[in-house]
Amino acid sequence: MPAFPDSSLQNPLTVSCERCPELTAARTCISWGVGPPDAEIVVVGEAPGAGTPDAERWQGGNWTGMAYTARHSGRLIRELMADVGYPDAYYTNAVKCFPSDGDGSNREPTQHERDNCRPFLREEIEQVTPRCVVATGKHATQSLLAIEGRQIDGFLKLVLEPIECPTLGYPVLPILHPSYQAVWLSRIGHDRDSYRDALTATLGAIED
Repeated sequence: MPAFPDSSLQNPLTVSCERCPELTAARTCISWGVGPPDAEIVVVGEAPGAGTPDAERWQGGNWTGMAYTARHSGRLIRELMADVGYPDAYYTNAVKCFPSDGDGSNREPTQHERDNCRPFLREEIEQVTPRCVVATGKHATQSLLAIEGRQIDGFLKLVLEPIECPTLGYPVLPILHPSYQAVWLSRIGHDRDSYRDALTATLGAIED
């Protein structure tokens, strides 16, 4: 099991933010990025989920204030990144607050919410100056490619294919979202081991 992130590595970019009224009302706390400020890899998710407040540690970013700290997706992505040689990645989300559907689960963030949060995402990436930005899933990939003015036309064909992003300043590597990895692996011609090996090789081939 991966180690729970050190809270001293949390990176709050502002004391508070109320740009999105629905997110402000729904969140318990802002889920900021967390990880070494000189990490080689920045891992970007879509947004924090509802989380599990009664969990012993892995409660989720809406409760811990740190991205990718849910007991399912957080542990899975951190385990994967450690397995491919990056145990000290920096983790964040394209949208920093829990987008509630009103019934306790999460919904997809709106375009307005993504736009409001994008300056924070760009600031984090510029602070870390990583070798690569790993986008977990379709929505995180779309949020990053929006910086380039690009849209996604078929997410699965982008998985494990580095995308040059001159406006962002760093290549983006789309991968499967950890919560749906097992569902989609066979669709892209991989099992768990071959996917891990391909991710290792792809990241290793990306130059500084």
